[in-house]
Amino acid sequence: MSAPIQTVTPDTPVEEAASVMRDNEISSVVVVDEENGLVGILTATDFVAIAADGAITRDDPVSKYMSTDLVTVTADEPIVDVAETLIDHGIHHIPVVDDTAGVIGMISTTDITAYLSTAA
Repeated sequence: MSAPIQTVTPDTPVEEAASVMRDNEISSVVVVDEENGLVGILTATDFVAIAADGAITRDDPVSKYMSTDLVTVTADEPIVDVAETLIDHGIHHIPVVDDTAGVIGMISTTDITAYLSTAA
């Protein structure tokens, strides 16, 4: 699990979110509310769709493009179950949430690969 994670708010301009991703060499940012509650995710794949749309304004809010139909896991979820969830939903990133702390991390396909390379 990657933690801490980079977060933005729904009103963050997409240009700023892209800069956060570029500067931190990550392929997603988690969109949270004031209480660190999960409201969405914006990924590099979303940016491909934004570019293809061609009608983007740099000041467009993240909320215009973020994915909101989210799948999450908890920190105690077995890695095999997390991998199956990623495959079943065709996603590459899955937020890790806690009932009291909100979003606490992110697991990506890269994290799964790294885990498998050290588990052998």
